[in-house]
Amino acid sequence: MSTNGHLSENRVTSRCMRTTLTLDEDVAQRLQAESRRTGRSFKEIVNEYLRMSLAQSRALKSTSPFRVVAADFGGPAGSGSYDNIEALLEVSEGIEHR
Repeated sequence: MSTNGHLSENRVTSRCMRTTLTLDEDVAQRLQAESRRTGRSFKEIVNEYLRMSLAQSRALKSTSPFRVVAADFGGPAGSGSYDNIEALLEVSEGIEHR
């Protein structure tokens, strides 16, 4: 407040947001265990893991998707089809593969 009793124009704003968050039981237990293990507050642990997850999500989105380029190697030797497993085994392991 200013000296005349009115609110000052130089207000301090909080960088925190208070909210209610419903956690699944298993998630809450893991966060509580981490809080106990490290001696840090539950709030600190939740914020840390949210930050890590958001950063990881952002990093994953910036990578290009995995692509497979198919190459034709002429198909299975000898049998002409992958449907005939017996013939494939004979070609790869010999006639006495049984």
